[in-house]
Amino acid sequence: MENKKAETNTPKIDNRPEYKKKRVIVPSVTAIIFLICGIFYSIYSVYYKTTDDAFVEGHIITVAPRVAGPVLNLNIEDNQEVKKGDLLLEIDPNDYEAKLKQSKAKLEEARSSLVNVENQVEKSYSELDFAKSDYERYSKMHEKGIASKQDYDASKTKLTAARSNNNSARAKYEETIATIKKLEAEVEKDELDLSYTKIYATEDGLITNRRVEQGNYVQVAQPLFAIVPEKMWIVANFKETQIANMKKGQPVKIKIDTYGSKKFKGEVDSIQRSTGAKASLFPPENAVGSYVKIVQRVPVKIIFKEDISGYNIVPGMSVVPEVKVK
Repeated sequence: MENKKAETNTPKIDNRPEYKKKRVIVPSVTAIIFLICGIFYSIYSVYYKTTDDAFVEGHIITVAPRVAGPVLNLNIEDNQEVKKGDLLLEIDPNDYEAKLKQSKAKLEEARSSLVNVENQVEKSYSELDFAKSDYERYSKMHEKGIASKQDYDASKTKLTAARSNNNSARAKYEETIATIKKLEAEVEKDELDLSYTKIYATEDGLITNRRVEQGNYVQVAQPLFAIVPEKMWIVANFKETQIANMKKGQPVKIKIDTYGSKKFKGEVDSIQRSTGAKASLFPPENAVGSYVKIVQRVPVKIIFKEDISGYNIVPGMSVVPEVKVK
């Protein structure tokens, strides 16, 4: 019974020719497929370079006020399209208008006083000329014994006083001119501050990251919102072993995750002159005993070579570029 049971549990080997043939063909076909894929990938890697460490980039213009005050008018909404020159926001201008009026009044007052100062200067020059001629006359008469010592000393004293008055008048004139220039600068600054109460769009684009509401009191340099222009490009971080044959002008196929299998046309624009790690705020210090070699990545700028205005492509999207290097 035991021998019979053992015979029953022993697996039967199918010795049919069809089974033996199948055992040989399946591994062979699999090996051939892997070999073909390996050859294809080897050829592909020579002619094309790709990376999934790539993202859409674009200019993000942060808008901040140059003067402080409450927001009087807010003419924008989230994701609103704006054109260059559009009035986006207005800060209450009353304080800046009042300050400008004060500066202009002070300037007019200084300019009015300049007339009197100029008259004083002219008068001092006349008095100085008279004192000089008087002194010269009494000096000659004193040498000849015609004029007394008292008259000579008096003419000399008048000349000294006339020179002092002339120096004072000219100093007052220079001071008034300097005051006028200072007040003119203040008026110009106040005019600029008043103009800064209105914020205009510097570029065409969409409003993003709006953090201000009508009535808010805003401070100088406080970020209020951003404008994102339509122009976009790709920054792809390739390994340093991939960029040996990469050059400006090479064609690129761009796959954006948002649009699945669609591939956009692109072109290599430039290659950064340093690795991403070297250009970072805190570059790595390699002169250490525990150094481990790591393949670095080099940012490559890729531009679109077709119109993408009809697609929702925004900065930060993930992309997979495919650069034809040969």
